[in-house]
Amino acid sequence: MRKNHITTDVCVVGGGMSGLCAAIAAARHGAKVVLMQDRPVLGGNASSEIRMWICGAHGYRETGLLEEIELENLYRNPTPNFSIWDSVLYEKARFEKNIQLLLNCFCLQAEMDGSAIHTVTGWQMTSETWHTIEAKVFIDCSGDGILAPLTGAEYRIGREARSEFNESIEPIDADKKTMGMSCLFQIRETDKKQTFIPPKWANRYESDEDLPFRNHNLDNNFWWIELGGENDSIHDTEEIRDELLKISFGVWDHIKNHGDHGADNWVIDWIGFLPGKRESRRYVGDYILTQNDIESGGKFEDIIAYGGWSMDDHHPAGFDYKDAYPTIFHPAPSPYGIPYRCLYSRNIENLMFAGRNISTTHAALSSTRIMGTCSLLGQAAGTAAAISVEKGMTPRNVGSCEISALQTMLMEDDCFLPGMPRPVSALTKQADKLATQGDTGCLVDGIERAMGGESHLWEGNVGDSVEYRWDCPQQIYQMRFVFNSHLERKFHNMPCNFKLNETNYHVPETVIRRFRVEYRDQSGVWAELFQVDNNYQRLVRLDCNVEAVAVRFTPLETWGAEKAQVFSWEVR
Repeated sequence: MRKNHITTDVCVVGGGMSGLCAAIAAARHGAKVVLMQDRPVLGGNASSEIRMWICGAHGYRETGLLEEIELENLYRNPTPNFSIWDSVLYEKARFEKNIQLLLNCFCLQAEMDGSAIHTVTGWQMTSETWHTIEAKVFIDCSGDGILAPLTGAEYRIGREARSEFNESIEPIDADKKTMGMSCLFQIRETDKKQTFIPPKWANRYESDEDLPFRNHNLDNNFWWIELGGENDSIHDTEEIRDELLKISFGVWDHIKNHGDHGADNWVIDWIGFLPGKRESRRYVGDYILTQNDIESGGKFEDIIAYGGWSMDDHHPAGFDYKDAYPTIFHPAPSPYGIPYRCLYSRNIENLMFAGRNISTTHAALSSTRIMGTCSLLGQAAGTAAAISVEKGMTPRNVGSCEISALQTMLMEDDCFLPGMPRPVSALTKQADKLATQGDTGCLVDGIERAMGGESHLWEGNVGDSVEYRWDCPQQIYQMRFVFNSHLERKFHNMPCNFKLNETNYHVPETVIRRFRVEYRDQSGVWAELFQVDNNYQRLVRLDCNVEAVAVRFTPLETWGAEKAQVFSWEVR
């Protein structure tokens, strides 16, 4: 057995979408990061091992790192394949220069130094190595909150009593019940009739009456194959998985062999043997987000992310609950704010967290647990951790001393914060703005998505241009663009089933593929500064070092749209 000691700035435990975004954000802001993941792939519930699609706020698709990742997948993976999706997530961590990635590494121990974590230790089964990570800040994105029992961090599990926070959707009495876990399955359409022979141990569902209130049409990911909410959602996972597999194979047997469900040409493509979890431990931070906070819109001064999914509260009995639909979608406004105080521990001074384990009540968790929201929380936590390291302060002090800087950094990295326009550079504001077509005001209003019925887009034809001018030469070091990636698209990061002719997965037609930037020096001569020929991202930053009295942007080609559309163009 080998032993390896690593000293770093930030250690992220858990490589789901929140942990991946936390690690990337911290690394890109200068922190040295170790990302410890107990599986061979990244993405957690979104990975090829579980295959839950990434949902988010209704009407407010998440941007930032999540949109960057999803656009990379749309470019690379037009015939959607989960191995390609896994590779997109893998490369984002593996080839980020400040991240050391430890896959197949299970966090098992923690050593404390007073009220702070000194080290965590993980067992990497593939290399038979104990990795001990010494860090300044630890971010638990493990879902189950593994660092809570290892460090003594305060946490909750189960449902609060209705009276504790005056939450109408909670039970009268507190209990340890949670939402359950699911083994999803995916099906694939073929061009001929297919048979299915179920295993002898599969459950049998002879008629639709055996699956009351369970929609089992083919355009489904069968999320309602769910158990465990009345059990221990951590320690009983293996036994629950066995029962879920019996149900999964039984449901497909029902669809194929008991009644006409239009499934003659469909086959099972994959069944998950790793359950996807919805709920277990929730840390206690300086603030506990509640149902009432969500319903009032989350108007927090320390907002660092937002949600907007309904409070989607699954019945603890899951599949065994036969009396009604297995979840209640309690209304929630979209978007609502989430405060920074929910992302760090109340009693462990260098412990942060992101994902479904943040500081909320059960009722609020039923909305914040969605992976689009969790990705934003991860990016916020990672960015805050980098500030903590740089400034030599605790995560709590980041909230009291650097919250404005944190919010600005998040917006700079294309994270939308409801009610907060992004600050625009003085150099951009001071420029005289001319365009051969369209309103240039949208490019500098700090709003980088459609809002309030307004597009906030500059729109022109391919070949039109926008020019910024100054009275005297200006030193320019960077340009920042936000293009239209069609945030209104209705499909998810990956499909729930594989149709014979799938056409959704391509770079959005509205993205500008080719564009040119020119500058004019003091002598009046125009010269090319950049020409980008294969862009497929929404956020584009280009570094330069030039003295200019004017700059000009010209879109040359989109990915298919007739018009060129830009939310923001800023010079620094």
